[in-house]
Amino acid sequence: MSTPVVYDPKGFTFPDPQRRVLQWSMFIAIIAMFAGVAHGLAQALSYAGINILQYFPGLSSYYQGLTVHGVAQALVLTFAFSNGFLPLVTARALSRPLNMALLHGTFWFLLVGFLLAGYALLTNQASVLYTSYAPLQAHPTYYLGLSLVVVSTWLASANMFVTLRGWRKEHPGERIPLLAYIAVLSYAMWDLASIPIAVSFLGFLLPWSLGWLQHVDPLLNRVLFWFTGHAIVYAWLLPAYVSWYALIPRQVGGKLVSDPLTRAVFILFLLLSIPTGFHHQYTDPGIATSMKAFHALLTFGVFYPSLATAFSVTASLEMGGRARGGRGLLGWIRKLPWGDPSVATQLLAMLTFVLGGATGLVNASFTVNQVVHNTAWIPGHFHMTVGSAVLLTIIGVSYWAVPYLTGKRLWAPKLAVAGSWMYAIGLLIFARGLISGGLQGMPRRTFIAEATYSASGWKLAGALAGIGGTIMTIGMLIFFLIMIMTFLVGKRDGAPRDIPISESLTPPSQNGWDSTMDRIGVWVIVAVVLILLAYGPFFLSYTPNMVSPGFKLF
Repeated sequence: MSTPVVYDPKGFTFPDPQRRVLQWSMFIAIIAMFAGVAHGLAQALSYAGINILQYFPGLSSYYQGLTVHGVAQALVLTFAFSNGFLPLVTARALSRPLNMALLHGTFWFLLVGFLLAGYALLTNQASVLYTSYAPLQAHPTYYLGLSLVVVSTWLASANMFVTLRGWRKEHPGERIPLLAYIAVLSYAMWDLASIPIAVSFLGFLLPWSLGWLQHVDPLLNRVLFWFTGHAIVYAWLLPAYVSWYALIPRQVGGKLVSDPLTRAVFILFLLLSIPTGFHHQYTDPGIATSMKAFHALLTFGVFYPSLATAFSVTASLEMGGRARGGRGLLGWIRKLPWGDPSVATQLLAMLTFVLGGATGLVNASFTVNQVVHNTAWIPGHFHMTVGSAVLLTIIGVSYWAVPYLTGKRLWAPKLAVAGSWMYAIGLLIFARGLISGGLQGMPRRTFIAEATYSASGWKLAGALAGIGGTIMTIGMLIFFLIMIMTFLVGKRDGAPRDIPISESLTPPSQNGWDSTMDRIGVWVIVAVVLILLAYGPFFLSYTPNMVSPGFKLF
């Protein structure tokens, strides 16, 4: 029986063919990130009254660029990264190679889906924004392409489950290593959450765009979108939490506080992340107020595992800082390895994410939400969650993962640290502008640069958004430069590399009560029951009204 800890000192040599496939999945993520960042600058400057859209070849409208930005960043980037990162750490934690056929399937479904959706977006046949609401209608390749991207995540998840099943056959009665456990649970949550969007795209919107259905029901498809749409936030966040819980403690010289607590936190995310979608539809008719209130309650419930995450991760960081000589109440913070680009970037992700979580509580409120609904506050909040915790963690992980997968030393690590600071500072300025503008009624999804109306406070808010967005873009350009130079001229130093898996201060018991947490199938069933309670009454009582034709406005 192996020692039930997260750290395996024996090491594991990842097969080179699998490294290459995972490496190219990460590269697709970086390409999508570049497309999103380029169009993101145009969005930020538009709030400041500056129109640079005419400099984008082939761009037909503001809304085309906004759609490219949202889809590239929120869908392709995040899942291309997760498809590489989560199977990678699962295989390393279990010291088992992945299934090569599933690995190739994951990559090719991702690539083909990316190209199909990209074709529709770049030819201005899918300017339906990230939310893809009906009755706005996109080209069939858009719906098919994004569906294939979702299928790629299912294949990645299947690969992780197959690898875990093989490990359990060889290690009967042993606890699942924590890193593998939380990685698998992250995609198990997404497997459940992604079913409604697949039903919407494949069952309604794709046949509708092909002309097989003449009409669709906008409200039904909005419900199906937000059924997935809020849970997808945790599909983006949980891979970041995997790094914060199981990798960052070792990178800073500390230890994970508690293995059982970490498992419990990820179980709560599995249970509570999905039945929360109606809090995005507080103003929608056709949904009972009682159902909206129930979803509001569950939304506040999912805040508790987030608080546990803040406690656990901060404690791990403090242990690392004090082990490095930190003294006093906060002196340990200065002793953290801020010169390590992977660590510094993820520490900045955590700091900026604090404000994102706080603004999220406003959005979840049944009444206060009415003040900020559909204003610039929402993208301000969104960028302090996805744009901070998720994007900065992806960058931070890339700073060790790309060298690990390519065998090359990271180029210009000091410049990498500087770029991350620039991005984080720009993000705070940008979000400050949008949030203050939102409180003064400045709308979202509106081309402010050519708007014929404005309020007195919008000018300063827009200027802050433009300044912050420009600084963010410079920080991102530094990241792209470092990735390109690492790949092209990075030195092969031959030094042994490994994934920085952390030890646990409190390991799991072998036969105690917490061993029941390893029964992943049971927790999936409990999650399904909660989902049925949260959404069952709506679907049982709602009669679809297939009345809406398709519109292409932009």
